[in-house]
Parts: sequence; C-alpha cells; structure tokens
Amino acid sequence: MSAASSRFILICSGKGGVGKTTLTANLGIALARQGARTAVLDADFGLRNLDLLLGLENRIVYTAQEVLAGSCRLEQALVKHKQEPNLALLPAGNPRMLEWLTPEDMERIAALLGEAHDYVLIDAPAGIEGGFRNAMAAAREAIIVTTPEVSAVRDADRVIGLLNSENVKPIQLVLNRVRPRMMANQDMLSVDDVTDILALPLLGLVLEDEQVIVSTNRGEPLTLNSSQSPAARAYTNVARRLLGEEVPLIDPSKERQGLRARIGRLMNTKIF
Repeated sequence: MSAASSRFILICSGKGGVGKTTLTANLGIALARQGARTAVLDADFGLRNLDLLLGLENRIVYTAQEVLAGSCRLEQALVKHKQEPNLALLPAGNPRMLEWLTPEDMERIAALLGEAHDYVLIDAPAGIEGGFRNAMAAAREAIIVTTPEVSAVRDADRVIGLLNSENVKPIQLVLNRVRPRMMANQDMLSVDDVTDILALPLLGLVLEDEQVIVSTNRGEPLTLNSSQSPAARAYTNVARRLLGEEVPLIDPSKERQGLRARIGRLMNTKIF
C-alpha cells in the first residue's frame, strides 16, 4: 500500500495526565482487532510511556532514533505486539533527540510507517512546545483528548488553535474521565459545555473507570482482552467510529440512572 492511502492521526492534549497515551494504546489495539494494520508512534521523546502501557518495554532493541540515523531498518525497530499481530510500536528515542529532531524527520518516519499500515497513531507530547510541533508535522488529522476540567479544556483550546494554523483536519474530540454524578451536580463541566467551548465534533466519551489504572499498571490495554468495562467499550467505539461505523454516543445522565438502578437491584430496594 502507499502512504497516501494511510491515515496519520495525531493524538494530543494541551495538558498532561488527561489520558492521551492511554487512549493511544487502547485505540491502537482496538483498530488492530478490527483488522486494520496499525502502527503507534511514540513521539513523546521526553517522557516516553507508550511502550509501558502496551507491555512492550522489555522488547525494544532499536528506536526511531536509529531509523533516522540509518543504523537499522524500520522493520528492525518496529515492535510487534504478541497478542495482536496487526499492531506495531515504533518506540521513541533518547530525550536528546529533541535537540536535533526536525519536523521533516517526523514526516519521514510517518511516511515510512504509512507504507505498510492503514493507521498511524502519533502519541504527541502534551503542551505546545517544540516536541508537539515536530509531532504535528507528521499528522493529517488529530484527536484532542481532554477531561471536563476548566484548565484542561483551556489548554486543549490552545492546541486546537495551533492545529488549525497548520491546516491539520479533521480535528475530533475525546472527552475522558467523565463522571456522570459530578456533571449532574454541576461540579464538572458538562459535555455540552466542553463541545461549545472547543467547537469540535465529539468522537467519544470515556467514563471514569478504575480498570484503566489497573490495566495501565499491568501493561495490558483494556481493549486487548474483550473487557466489558465502561472505558473498554468507549475505546472500542472510538475505533469503530474511525473505521466509519455509526455508533451512538453514551448519555452520561442515563449512565448515572443506570448505576442507581443497578445499586437498587443489588440492595433489593427501589430508588426514586
């Protein structure tokens, strides 16, 4: 296949710690399980963690740094996932790469990955500094990840401005760590608040889910084992939407009602 037919998707956020790398890992697995040849590129050279979340940290021999230097072929640096053969990771190199890496280098790496993959997911560093600008050069579209917090949404808005200035589109939104009860009590920005501020189409809603922490610590993405946790379903649905399926978004208010009803059934009482 040619790189021209591949999709190069930047997964980014204005603020760190909002779940960007977790989304990259789970989305990569979910796309691969749907039959899409998927590469995940760790472009966060300062704080690389994508290998840990995928459980591949002990299998890295070469990185993007050696590929760019001509010390190895791309195929030698790619780390294939043992349980999901359609997924491969290109690890980030040494943090010192930031001193000489250029946007043209990232474009070259992405083009190489696109020759053999349908999807190239680029895990960008948080913020709007040089590392993000390098990663952005390799992208043709973007997914913004944010949580329903004022500071995270404000930082995401700054990133959107940069993406628009570089004509990266479409840009879609994944709202992470949604807590229906806090939204209902107006202790957290609502879904409408966030989409109104950022003016982006909503690609996915991910409910707060403690299984995300468990899976991250184990290096086993939730989408790898057909988990039925709320977050796993949300990640899978994001992948399905990217593949062109029409999948309804969840309604956080109904999720809250559903939780109350389940608790009521467990307690054998009625909740009004």
